[in-house]
Amino acid sequence: MELEQRGVILVTGGAGFIGSNFVLDWVAGGYGAVVNLDALTYAGNLENLVSLEGNPAHTFVRGDICDAALVKSLLEKYRPRAVVHFAAESHVDRSIVGPEAFLKTNIDGTFTMLQAARGYYDGLVGEERERFRFLHVSTDEVYGTLTPEAPAFHEETPYAPNSPYAASKASSDHLVRAWLHTYGLPTLITNCSNNYGPYQFPEKLIPLMIANALQGKALPVYGDGQQVRDWLYVGDHASALRVVLERGRVGETYNVGGGNQRTNLAVVTTLCALLDELVPESKFAPHKELVKYVTDRPGHDRRYAIDARKLEGELGWKAAESFETGLRKTVEWYLANAAWVESVTSGAYQQWVTKNYGERTSVAAGESAR
Repeated sequence: MELEQRGVILVTGGAGFIGSNFVLDWVAGGYGAVVNLDALTYAGNLENLVSLEGNPAHTFVRGDICDAALVKSLLEKYRPRAVVHFAAESHVDRSIVGPEAFLKTNIDGTFTMLQAARGYYDGLVGEERERFRFLHVSTDEVYGTLTPEAPAFHEETPYAPNSPYAASKASSDHLVRAWLHTYGLPTLITNCSNNYGPYQFPEKLIPLMIANALQGKALPVYGDGQQVRDWLYVGDHASALRVVLERGRVGETYNVGGGNQRTNLAVVTTLCALLDELVPESKFAPHKELVKYVTDRPGHDRRYAIDARKLEGELGWKAAESFETGLRKTVEWYLANAAWVESVTSGAYQQWVTKNYGERTSVAAGESAR
């Protein structure tokens, strides 16, 4: 009965990295029931959600967000009080190699979700209508790149996406704004910095480096390794999204950042030092000797940084983890969950890693590829 009183939310992409962490956090906190829609592409993994098997607060539906009939049926059946839209293709390198999938999922999929939500919302009355929200989870990459001395991205920073992934997410953000202003759909947008933590697919920097280091493989660092990112622990991101969903002002955008700017090289060397400490028996220590500089990727943004003062000031949210505490938790999780890593690193994944990194030309340590 308590779950019914709190209401249901529909989460898209809830078997992916950020989505599954949000779902696990939401259910553990007793915030209500979740209907979880995920197509289970390579980055979606039901093993992320194994702890929720048999839990009445979690209903999993395998399906595509581009399937308008399916989305409409889920909204009609479960009558959610909110849609939390994570589902997206999200890896920049993959978007460079194959941009079509990014346009289909991130643009067409978001359009389908908005149209379905609009139809559903138009049929709501009273408290159900007042309460309904559509929360679109986006990225800081829509803002483009920053020079070393430039102020951090804020909510009014002009969009200047530089990769197919970033352009597709920028397009989806614009669609969400348009459905608010044209159709009155009560939307919210969040733009987050680089996430890290448990259940991240090992194509992204931190889990890739952990997996490679433990196997004594090269740790490929793009260019000179001086690209700066603002790192956000995924548990902090989940808490920020809860706050925005519950207290955010309709039509507003909130930037979510961890306040942890680090160069890629600094991230890798810090991670290597942690592995030296936590896996003292490793025959590959010191792990930093595995670092290998490779040719930079096309259009690689030099620096991202998030100004999260609006979220902190208006809604009282603040990241709980520093980069050091969050990274330690992350490394410890991957060390304790080797079976999960093994299960997701399939033959197809290995082929992707070989294609993306194996064909890149090595450059001298510290030399910037131009």
